[in-house]
Amino acid sequence: MELTEWAPPERIAGWVNDATNRVLEAVGDLADTVDDDPRWIGPYLPIVNPPLWELGHIGWFAEALVHRRLHNLESLTEQVDVMYDSAKVSHKSRWEMDFLSPERSREYVKRVGDSLAELVLDDKGIDSTAHFAAYVVTHHDAHVEALTYTRQTLNLPAPFVAPHQIHEQEETVKGDANVDGGRLLLGGSRRQPFLQDNEKWAHPVHVEPFSMSITTVTMADFAQFVEDGGYNNDSLWSEAGLEWRNGVEAQHPAYWRRAQHQHDDWEHRVFQQWRSVSADHHLPMTYVSWHEANAYCQWADRRLPTEAEWEFAASTDSAGTKRWQFPWESEFGDPDTGENPASPHVAALDGHTGGVVDVSAFASGAGPWGHRQLFGNVWEWTSTTFEPYPNFERDHYKENSEPWFGTRQVLRGGSWATRSRYVRATFRNFFTPDRQDVIAGFRTCAK
Repeated sequence: MELTEWAPPERIAGWVNDATNRVLEAVGDLADTVDDDPRWIGPYLPIVNPPLWELGHIGWFAEALVHRRLHNLESLTEQVDVMYDSAKVSHKSRWEMDFLSPERSREYVKRVGDSLAELVLDDKGIDSTAHFAAYVVTHHDAHVEALTYTRQTLNLPAPFVAPHQIHEQEETVKGDANVDGGRLLLGGSRRQPFLQDNEKWAHPVHVEPFSMSITTVTMADFAQFVEDGGYNNDSLWSEAGLEWRNGVEAQHPAYWRRAQHQHDDWEHRVFQQWRSVSADHHLPMTYVSWHEANAYCQWADRRLPTEAEWEFAASTDSAGTKRWQFPWESEFGDPDTGENPASPHVAALDGHTGGVVDVSAFASGAGPWGHRQLFGNVWEWTSTTFEPYPNFERDHYKENSEPWFGTRQVLRGGSWATRSRYVRATFRNFFTPDRQDVIAGFRTCAK
């Protein structure tokens, strides 16, 4: 399916405007000067960017990719390549260089967004404008989610997202759901309207029958691992996991502490609010590294799913029919409107829940084998190392995937802060196994 069949220019221009507004909302509570609000810079950490640099980079990427590289237009401001090209500006220097002021950065992002929406509606005969604009939208969406991570990491207030009532309380589900296995077309198809390069291309793999937990691991589940001395039991940790654990002196999850008034309970931090782990027992374990997830699996005599198993469970039914986008409704959205079918009634996506929800929620969005929340709520670690598929084709943005092959672990499914237009059954996210700041959890398989 051609991209513009799925999303005509008017809709892509609407996405550009929406994505631009979301970027500005993500930093909307910060003041207009660094002097008035030092949170624009914050402390140096290797896992985040200063919000001020990130805001300018978002505008630069859109302008560089579409305005200048594709349409040969002049830059909307000066020296942006020197300041915001992520391939050339070292990570640590992002705390040391002079950038556009917060006020000018906001204006720059807005001007780029308005201009890009106009180019989509009048592409000057360059019919690839829609494709690159869609690419820009995904980049915006990814960075808005990264800014959400940053707020958690830096102990900042929650992002401005209005929670909505999205489901009634549903009966708690536990245990495994069996998957028959068989032939899977792993990866993206040319019939899909838009893909990232690391999804290219679909290729047949054989998946043995397996049994995977219906829900992700909960706070209560992980608390048992912590209380049983999981962080002190060396036999549960891989060699790399031990090196990481000892290096950071981890004794419990990153944002946990002993309750102030009850020594036998734990609290976990959600942005600036400390909440009881036992009271949130039904919520997914979140902000957990791959090393921690793997150690938990060893303790529970379980294992992480491979990414092929995850994609099979999320996309392919007992008849072998694959849904390339989501397991519910039509494959690529409503045939009349083209809107993404991930409504607030089937998944915790698009920020509409304001945070994670009960792991048993959204029965109507279950996968073909009965697994809950394969999409949304928390990204899910897999056991698979991020590598290229056969016939990998690098995108025009070479830094997207290729430099990271072999150094990261694959995650699937999206979180509550992920935009539904950004994620799909074939989408591959990837982070280093030490990252604890991502809105990530995991589910397990029987050995």
